Amino acid sequence: MDKEIQVVGFRIGRETFGLPISIVREIVRVPEITSVPNAPDYIEGVINLRGRIIPIVDLRKRFGEKSFQPDKKNRIVVVELETRAIGLIVNSASEVLRIPPSEIEEPNNVFKEGELNYITGVGKMHGRLVILLDLNKVLQRGELSQLDEAADSAAVPVGSAGRVL
Repeated sequence: MDKEIQVVGFRIGRETFGLPISIVREIVRVPEITSVPNAPDYIEGVINLRGRIIPIVDLRKRFGEKSFQPDKKNRIVVVELETRAIGLIVNSASEVLRIPPSEIEEPNNVFKEGELNYITGVGKMHGRLVILLDLNKVLQRGELSQLDEAADSAAVPVGSAGRVL
């Protein structure tokens, strides 16, 4: 019997998405977010999570959601990509989903090649679909370096004479 794939499920709009459980570190309520000047629209800013400065990406904006309201159900899914921690704002996140490999459609069976290259598959669970994501492709290389810059600029203390070092 094939081993089930475990993903952390979260919602954006009416859709359910999944990330491999191996990259998810934790899920937290949305705290106050410190904005970072000149950051792209989908980078909300940074948070201090137990002494660690973490850049925050609003996946709702990244996926082109037009309207969303701050809500008590909103969560930040903290993931580890390579050696960096990144927070992802989602509408809600709560469950670990176990999907048998036989219930996952390959993305090229669903989408045209290259169309949505960040989707690794579409899982079928109890009558609903779960879109499985490759976060490295959702956040391309240039965006990852912008996240590093956002976290670094927020972590830089103001030096003597009020200059930013």
